[in-house]
Amino acid sequence: GVPPFCQDFPRRTAGKAVLTMQLVFDFPINPKFSFDNFVLCNGNDTAFRFARLLLTDGTKNMLYIHGPSGSGKTHLLHALAGALCSREGRTTLPCISFKKINEIYQGDYPAETVSKLAERFRDEPALLIDDIHLLPDNPHVRSEFWQLFNDFHDASGKIVITGLYPPREIPHLDDHIVSRLLWGLVAKVDISDDDSLRMIMKKLAADRNILLPADVIDYLLIHTHRELPALIKLLEQIHRHSLATGRKISVRLAREALRS
Repeated sequence: GVPPFCQDFPRRTAGKAVLTMQLVFDFPINPKFSFDNFVLCNGNDTAFRFARLLLTDGTKNMLYIHGPSGSGKTHLLHALAGALCSREGRTTLPCISFKKINEIYQGDYPAETVSKLAERFRDEPALLIDDIHLLPDNPHVRSEFWQLFNDFHDASGKIVITGLYPPREIPHLDDHIVSRLLWGLVAKVDISDDDSLRMIMKKLAADRNILLPADVIDYLLIHTHRELPALIKLLEQIHRHSLATGRKISVRLAREALRS
């Protein structure tokens, strides 16, 4: 099964045990994010198929997934991480998000004799990066990432990266890396259509053991923000109001919850 956490264990360097620290910008493999519970729809089918292909086709080693926040990019990254851990018989597989990269550099990006990013992925079977669009505009970090990417690419290691934008629109990314991303598998995720959002809202409610009628979902799609993160917050708000009032969720209750 998918291990619940990515943990760090002592590594051997020059015959000595070196305890590596769990960095705060890692995200653990989330057992809730798997291929089995990924909600397939027209807007994410290609990304899902490419992610599975990366696991089954030895000639495919690189995948870039792009799309808006909340569209399932991180879910697929977690799912791939969990599947790779299971296949490799590992209990750990580092994944990093550039959303929290400052937490390792503390706002200071000096040139390092040994790359902090490379140390994080030393001897690992895959390079898993979330939120590449937040790569800082700093020459030292960009150089570290450029070298790390090329080391994995030259060794035919698995590379999976997510971001908001298509490869050519990623800020601060070396043109050489952009070209290599375009050589690999590239998939856009877009779940903004009504059918996709209905399916995902039903799944989110089921995961939380919430009975969410179809007419309430339609009401939310018509009268509220359609971005998935906002819809999740509204779902939680409606659920809290339902518990507080001891009433079943309905359009009337949803309207009351949103007014409050």
